[in-house]
Amino acid sequence: MARPPDRPTRPTPTLPPRRVALLAGCGLLGSAWLQGRALAQTPAASSASSSSPALNDADLPRTAALAAQLAQQTGLDAAWIEAQLDQAQFQPVVARLILPGRPGQKNWRVYRSRFVEPMRIGAGSDFAQEFEVWLRKAENRFGVPRSVIVGILGVETIYGRDMGGFRVLDALTTLALDFPAAAPKDRSRYFAGQLGDYFLWCRGSGFEPTQVKGSYAGAIGMPQFMPGNILRYALNFEGGTKVDIIHSAADAIGSVGNYLADHGWTAGQPTHFQLQVPSSIAPDTLARLLAPDIVPSFRAQDLQAAGLPLLPQVLDYPGKLAVVQLPNAGAKPDYILGTDNFYVVTRYNHSAFYALAVIELGNAAMAAAQG
Repeated sequence: MARPPDRPTRPTPTLPPRRVALLAGCGLLGSAWLQGRALAQTPAASSASSSSPALNDADLPRTAALAAQLAQQTGLDAAWIEAQLDQAQFQPVVARLILPGRPGQKNWRVYRSRFVEPMRIGAGSDFAQEFEVWLRKAENRFGVPRSVIVGILGVETIYGRDMGGFRVLDALTTLALDFPAAAPKDRSRYFAGQLGDYFLWCRGSGFEPTQVKGSYAGAIGMPQFMPGNILRYALNFEGGTKVDIIHSAADAIGSVGNYLADHGWTAGQPTHFQLQVPSSIAPDTLARLLAPDIVPSFRAQDLQAAGLPLLPQVLDYPGKLAVVQLPNAGAKPDYILGTDNFYVVTRYNHSAFYALAVIELGNAAMAAAQG
């Protein structure tokens, strides 16, 4: 996920007590994990199956140290954790994929075309009709529209069709023990913490740690929750024997609704308004309005005074708004006015492109389902 904005409008949810910080030594484990490994292997970037062998004897002290730290974090048995880590395989492709991509020109219209397109719209329409009962239940309980939940599940995994092909154990262990030195920031402690949460979830829900597959970053299931978010927000919405966001569409639906509600979703509030920015607006004025990015910061009256032509419904909106620019490479950018609910969608993925694609895909899928 993208990094959060510099000025969040609401506090980050408090972590449960068991999610205490890892000991300082965790960040020192990674650089040596590759010793004794078959580094000559060069798997294809698209493959999740090519990897080096499981941890060998040279790795055991480091594995034991990480297991001890995760046992302190989670309260689980250190020997059991170490037994799971002994089955982990280093994934070179994971270490490469976690690195930022090459900088390029942002293009909203190209990005949109990847997600708001006939195949996803059709799949979303089918999903909305098949699971209408659960979508309505989530909407009634959390106040989150069915369209937004449908949009998120469609953008994330095409409604469970593509939930990732990496063993989560391998991905998280690779990033905990050998986070790439070329990355702008060492996030090995974060992924070690997620590995501990993963073990907690597996033990609590009866999943075998070596069997669950997900993204190269360790995101799991239809909604692509990281393990820590599974522990915080995933729900047994269907009433089964365990929380299962991999196989249960109902649990995935309820969990997404719960996540958005906990991040401040306001029932009945729009997500955004259309905006036409006149070419006559002064560059310094536009720069001032764009400075807060996706964080709602201006009243409608402020924007009107700055020279923006507003729709009547915007003038009636009581909350603050964000002036969001959507670049189109060398073409003229698009603009919207984002509300607090638009900001809430960006808590799922900290990107205006992502949030608007979710909203537009969800609206298109629901229109197809109802029409």
